[in-house]
Amino acid sequence: MAQILDGLKISNEIKQEIKTEVDKIKASGKRIPHLSAILVGNNGASKAYVNSKVKDCAEVGFESSLYKFPSTASEAELLEKIEELNNDPNVDGFIVQLPLPKQMDQEKIIMAINPRKDVDGFHPENFGRMALEMDTFLPATPFGILTLLERYNIETKGKHCVIIGRSRIVGRPMSILMGRKDFPGNSTVTLTHSYTPHIEEFTKNADIVITALGDPHFLKGEMIKDGAVVIDVGITRVEDNTEKGYHLAGDVDFDSCAEKASWITPVPGGVGPMTRAMLMKNTLLAYKHTIYKD
Repeated sequence: MAQILDGLKISNEIKQEIKTEVDKIKASGKRIPHLSAILVGNNGASKAYVNSKVKDCAEVGFESSLYKFPSTASEAELLEKIEELNNDPNVDGFIVQLPLPKQMDQEKIIMAINPRKDVDGFHPENFGRMALEMDTFLPATPFGILTLLERYNIETKGKHCVIIGRSRIVGRPMSILMGRKDFPGNSTVTLTHSYTPHIEEFTKNADIVITALGDPHFLKGEMIKDGAVVIDVGITRVEDNTEKGYHLAGDVDFDSCAEKASWITPVPGGVGPMTRAMLMKNTLLAYKHTIYKD
């Protein structure tokens, strides 16, 4: 039976480490780190996610500010707010919550963010620095997965890592990071996606499987080998007859995979809390100028 990679436990440890640093900053009389967020529209999942980030900021002792725009807002209005935050010396990092309404060019919005304040790690400059193994802000979810592997001391060197999904937020950066010359890293990486035929032929030979598809219970126990490490990034609301009306499901069929895997992340309580903790970590790095040195 697989052991649990407990993202909730590790994320709480990381937030406590950050809080300790912030307490020292406060005690010295210096300005404390400040994270801002921009939310456009009324997407329920986006609202919940941004509200949880504001709560995380309070937990670690950061200042936070939230700017809300209606879904009818113009691209020009959003760009004006981004420029304002870029030039605000009291804001260390900020995020623009995705997805954006159709009238906005997502690439243009991301490009407008100052890479030094891009704590989501989405700006092409930061993505390029990551690919070249230079210091940079890593996207929060891949950063969280690496930290989970590191804290549980999961061996990655020389292992075959299969990634399912090629999004710019998880799959693609994860494929670069698992192949980098570092720990965690030094893996042989196979990047699969929706057009890969017979994905199970790859996953059955994988030492590590990272799935970020958004397809509930896609990865079954018969698709992995004994002793594999399984990381489930997927999180989908599945309608049911409960009072809430839905439950959260990952990409992994947990019960069947847990019987064969050596380590596995649960949903919820695995990668999700780590993503949020690493956004706090990136904000602290931005505050300390440890990525882009002045």
